[in-house]
Parts: sequence; C-alpha cells; structure tokens
Amino acid sequence: MNALPASQTFPVTNAIGDAVRQLFPASAPAINTLLAIASLLALVAFLPVLLIWLERKVAAHFQARLGPMRVGWHGLLQSAADGLKLVFKEVLKPEGADSFVFFLAPILPASATFLIMAVLPFDHHLQVADPPAGIIYVIGISGLSVLGILLAGWASNNKYSLLGAMRSGAQMISYEISLALLMLLVVMVSGSASLREIVLSQQGTILDWWIFKLPGLGLIAFAMYLVTSTAELNRGPFDIAEAESELTGGFATEYSGISFAMFFFAEFVNMFVAAGLATTFFLGGFLAPRIGLAFFDAVVDFVPGFVWFFAKAFLVVFIYMWFRWSFPRLRVDQLMYLEWKLLLPANLVLLTLTAFFVIRGWIL
Repeated sequence: MNALPASQTFPVTNAIGDAVRQLFPASAPAINTLLAIASLLALVAFLPVLLIWLERKVAAHFQARLGPMRVGWHGLLQSAADGLKLVFKEVLKPEGADSFVFFLAPILPASATFLIMAVLPFDHHLQVADPPAGIIYVIGISGLSVLGILLAGWASNNKYSLLGAMRSGAQMISYEISLALLMLLVVMVSGSASLREIVLSQQGTILDWWIFKLPGLGLIAFAMYLVTSTAELNRGPFDIAEAESELTGGFATEYSGISFAMFFFAEFVNMFVAAGLATTFFLGGFLAPRIGLAFFDAVVDFVPGFVWFFAKAFLVVFIYMWFRWSFPRLRVDQLMYLEWKLLLPANLVLLTLTAFFVIRGWIL
C-alpha cells in the first residue's frame, strides 16, 4: 500500500489557509471560516444549476430527444434562466397556513445539504471539518430534510400536501435505517467513523477501495447503497411523494417562487451529497485510481484529488439519473415491502457476514 505523505494526512491545510494565517495571524480562524462558508455556498448555488441541466440532457438522450438547446450553448443557461424566473415569481401562502412553519420548512432541507457538505473530504486539504464521529453527524443532520418535508405538508393546510408529506416521511425514515446500517458496515471495516479516515483506509490501488477490498460483499453493499439512497432521496422510481395522479405535487403542492425553488434545488444538491458519500465510502474518495503500474499511477497521481472526487461523484449521479429514466414508479406497498421485507433483512445478513470476515481477517 502506497500511503499518502505525512503532509497530506495531518494536519489538513492548503495554500490559501496558510497564506491567511501568515498575513493575518490574529484573525486567521475567523477569515478562514468565512472563506470556507463562502466556498460551500458557491458550490451549493452552482450544483443545482449544473445538475438540473444534466438531468434534462440525460432524460432527453434516454428518450431520443435533444433536451434544452435554446438558452446558451446546448441549453447550458436554461437552468439559470428558470432559477431566475422562480426568484421573481410571487410567493403565495394558502389561507389558514401557519406562516412561520410554512416558510421555515424549505430552509431545513437546504440547510441539511450545506451542513453535510461541510464534512465531505473533497481532497486531502479540502475539508471544512472532520469530526471523529462524522458518520453519526451525517445521519443526525439528514433528519433535517425529513423534518422540513413533514413541516411543509402540515403547515400548508392542504390534505394532499399532508398526505404527500406523511408518505415521504415514512419512506425516508424507513430507508434511512438501511442507509445507517450500510454506513455502520463501512465504519466496521475501516475502523473509524471519520469520513477522512475512511478515505485514507482505502489507500493503494483500486482493489483497496471498499467496493473491491471486501470480497463480493463490497459490491453488494455498494448496490444496496445505490438503491437505498435513491429511495431516501425520493427520486424515481421511488418518487411516491410526488405521484401527480394521486397527490398533485405532494408536500410541495402549495409552494411557489423561491420557496419551491429551495425544495427543488435541495433535492439535486442532496443527490450530489449522496453520490459524494458513496464515493467516500466505496470508491476511494479523493484517492487516484491506481492499478499498480508505475507509469499509469504516476499519471493519475498528477491529477488533483478533488478532480477524482468530483469525477467519481458525477459517475454515481449519472447512475441515479439512469435509474430514474429506466424503471417505472413503484406503488407505496411495493416500496415499503422492498425496505422492510427485503433490504433491511439483507442489510442485517450483510453486516453479520462482514463482521465474520473482519474477525477472521479475510479482508483483502
């Protein structure tokens, strides 16, 4: 195993942070904090625009169409135009709705994505925070998304919104159990709950990534993560909460303008966060895809780690989009049957087998 140099493992620093510490030693912590927050805000603002355009293009090519073509080159500015339109649209509130909760609800899912991205290790020197119990932090913060959706349905004073919120909440809470068990599996084999340490535990070649390093079980765990996270994201074919023929727009029926945009944008940023976690857990995170050949490994090591992280994450994002435009929507009973009768027992069996592999020392 070729470990990263000590300068790339601890302490986690970068050129900008070092420059701030040298120029402004007294106020460096505050300045670096503001720079980190601004960087994350810029990323959170840019990702939905890119991912919405990408979703439209992927859907179009799956259906033998071209997708957006008019606003910008190949429609690149279409998402920005739609977002600008939503910003200037009137924000309506239903009669009888709880004003405070109604406008608070869209903020919670957006805040959850921002807080989780703060602990994602984009590179060996690009991570805002690395709590020792990062996995617990991620599981806890993701509950804000569920809370936001439940509050949106309840505060809208609309029976369709309430039904959509309850259906979505039941779905997300159910599938978060399996998602937490898969995270526990990664914690068990890596020996750490820190996201950065989980990445560093996969140093070496691609065979040292947990998707391959855990013989057979890693591929199964990765496939189960994709299915479980797709359902937890409320994306097709698990988008039961937005079944238009039954519940119109689900929990977001009464939302318009910037309030609706926040729900919509949070959904796409959440998809990237889920893909980033999949990359961290199973695909080596920011580590280069080495294969054990000196020349090839030297070339891939030359590429910055954050480039590999985003490349892997967008590959997983494409798989999510592939799912959405390939499979028909499940019924509610099929959705719950899949989790409670199939995925949850399979997760428990997988966790037990993995523990046996760890105890026996059979990890490759």
